[in-house]
Amino acid sequence: MSLRSKISPFVKFIIKIVIVASILAVIIVVSYASNLLVDQVIRREKQELQTFANTYRYYVTATDVESALFFLEAITPNIYFPMIITDGNDEPIQDYESFTLNMDELKYITSIDVQHEYLVAQIKKMKRTYPPIIVPDANGQIIAKFYYTHSNLVDMLRFFPLVSVLMVMTIVIIGYWAFNGARNNEQSRLWVGMARETAHQLGTPISSLLAWIELLKLNRDAPESIDETADEIEKDVERLNMIATRFSKIGSNPDMQQLNVSEELNEICDYYERRLPHLAGKISIYKDYDTNLYIQANATLFSWVFENLIKNAVEAMDGKPGELYITAKQLSKNKLQFLIKDSGKGMNKKMRLQIFEPGFTTKKRGWGMGLSLVRRIIEEYHHGKIYVKESAIGKGTTFAIELPNG
Repeated sequence: MSLRSKISPFVKFIIKIVIVASILAVIIVVSYASNLLVDQVIRREKQELQTFANTYRYYVTATDVESALFFLEAITPNIYFPMIITDGNDEPIQDYESFTLNMDELKYITSIDVQHEYLVAQIKKMKRTYPPIIVPDANGQIIAKFYYTHSNLVDMLRFFPLVSVLMVMTIVIIGYWAFNGARNNEQSRLWVGMARETAHQLGTPISSLLAWIELLKLNRDAPESIDETADEIEKDVERLNMIATRFSKIGSNPDMQQLNVSEELNEICDYYERRLPHLAGKISIYKDYDTNLYIQANATLFSWVFENLIKNAVEAMDGKPGELYITAKQLSKNKLQFLIKDSGKGMNKKMRLQIFEPGFTTKKRGWGMGLSLVRRIIEEYHHGKIYVKESAIGKGTTFAIELPNG
């Protein structure tokens, strides 16, 4: 499994298809809903105008002109879209301002002739949009025609799907840019962390080898010292080989085998117990686990996990005396739980949320890669879980690991 991505190209392609399909679905739904709303608004406006025309017909045929004008002034505020009333020959009825509605440009034209030309031009445009509403008298003769066009609300509703598409596309582009930037940033931190972790892992045996070489030069005439030094050099070379093996397994599927938990943990603890006096103050390691616990794991990666956790626990004590507790127990029929508890400085809530992120560290000279690798080893290669069980400032931290043993 690659460090750069754990998602296959096929899965990425499927995700892109789903995103594009979702965007198209949103566009289709918004467009359909918008068209329905536009149709409803247009029908409502036509019904309002039809009611207006019917009432107009009643007043014009049953009363005098003054009553009709009064009617126009009383009811027309309910009409909020452009309308022109003409006679049966499509001629605008004078007075023009009284027999038109929402023709805002008309008020700026002072000449009657120019007003007439303007209204005739508008009537031609309205004919191309909607048929007029005809108002006949009792004998069927046309006494008026109501020409109209839709309101600005309809235009805005028709424009809404385009706005929605632009908004969705903007959100997708910004989201993709942000996600891609975050991913690139994480990858950068990951590789920087890997480089630092590699340098740290190699630093100790390389420094030791350089010291042994100097010792060989000084003791070239003492065969016994040369043999002893050669043995130590061999140990450091084996350590280098183990480090190379560890990093090689990060990019591949490691071989699993049945491990005796107590043997593996005892070997790791013995390694550190011999070196703790040189690494920190007086630190006691307490172990609590049965000798008959077994687990399917990769020995190289399994030891790396606990070495990192022990090292972090020791560093959390800042060179002061402390205790480290390592326990293992059967959590359920097919699951083991490991607890690594220290008496170090502990973490606050924010640190607990970030502790496994690549590049995050609470140490001034840290590389911030150890716990990120630990989580990758536990979760991706051993299908387990690791988390901070509890931690408090000044009271230490407890890491929990749960691994299947079936």
